[in-house]
Amino acid sequence: MTKRMIPVSEPFLAGNEEKYVLECLRSSWISSLGRFIQEFEGGFAKFSGSRHGVAVMNGTVAIQLALAALGVKEGDEVIVPDLTFVATANAVRYVGARPVFVDSEMGTWNIDPEKIAAAVTKKTKAIILVHLYGHPCDMGPILEVAEKHGLFVIEDAAEAHGAEYKGRKGGSLGDVGCFSFYGNKIITTGEGGMCITNDPALAERMHFLKDHAMRPEKRYWHPEIGFNFRMTNVQAAIGLAQLEQIEKFIAIKRRNALLYNSLLQKISGITVQTETPWAKGVYWMHSVLVDEKEFGLSRDGLMQKLKGKGIDSRPFFFPMHQLPPYQGNGSDRDFPVAARLSMQGINLPSSVKLSGDEIRYVCDAIAEVQAR
Repeated sequence: MTKRMIPVSEPFLAGNEEKYVLECLRSSWISSLGRFIQEFEGGFAKFSGSRHGVAVMNGTVAIQLALAALGVKEGDEVIVPDLTFVATANAVRYVGARPVFVDSEMGTWNIDPEKIAAAVTKKTKAIILVHLYGHPCDMGPILEVAEKHGLFVIEDAAEAHGAEYKGRKGGSLGDVGCFSFYGNKIITTGEGGMCITNDPALAERMHFLKDHAMRPEKRYWHPEIGFNFRMTNVQAAIGLAQLEQIEKFIAIKRRNALLYNSLLQKISGITVQTETPWAKGVYWMHSVLVDEKEFGLSRDGLMQKLKGKGIDSRPFFFPMHQLPPYQGNGSDRDFPVAARLSMQGINLPSSVKLSGDEIRYVCDAIAEVQAR
């Protein structure tokens, strides 16, 4: 059908990206000052249902900055889903705290709200939840646990730009929402990230810390140890152009998901991610589970066969408890759902550029592999 390798993801840069970047170059505003920074911060915060945006250099430091601004420090514990990208857990370690892992639920693949309370101790300071692969977590029960125990809630929404929980945008329900704009995200700045919040004091604190903890009214005066987490004006220029297209991108993602699901549900041994009635997923990745016994081939075996047909794919993340830095924090018996999801999960091509014919080709290829 196609001579090109169908990638898992690729950016779509067909709007005002070039125009805005050229403005930066011609005006010489290419560093961390310039009009695009504030416009992107304000525009993305508004889109995400929050009052304040703080642009940073990537999604990992967005989480680290949020933790630091909330006062999480050495000796504290932070609840983290066991199934996530490693940056979520690493950011906790960067501020000296200890991540405490919680298993997933099977339907949404997100952190299991019913298991969070059991992980709370006297040292717990915050909960970081992850809207995995673009489907929001069940926020109601999580927020109830947080309120009962006086915990901060940080939403790792790196994969969920525009996802909704009961009509509210992901990232806007906790104390801070953290986003990534890496090249494979729904909108991109190449590298980049954002913290959003409705708390003006917290926003001011994050702005302060991300710029070397320098007082704006007293240049080169640093009363605390801060960070250099600033986004550049060039990145923000790309981000603003991407933001202008985000509703279109999400609509394409959801349209593609409908086609994918209608075709994949006909193949035994393939399970698609559940979209709950209270959620609007954005399908950052179109992800499925492969049951080796039913499908007749392992997840890794399927990935190898797809690659031979010109189709790229990715496995799910490893559970945190299996990674060397976090071994000793539990076993597969403690996190059976996360372990199963990690072993069976595969991310299929999910780019906004993906055509209907390419989706059909991918699904036909999966069915053909099973038939053999």
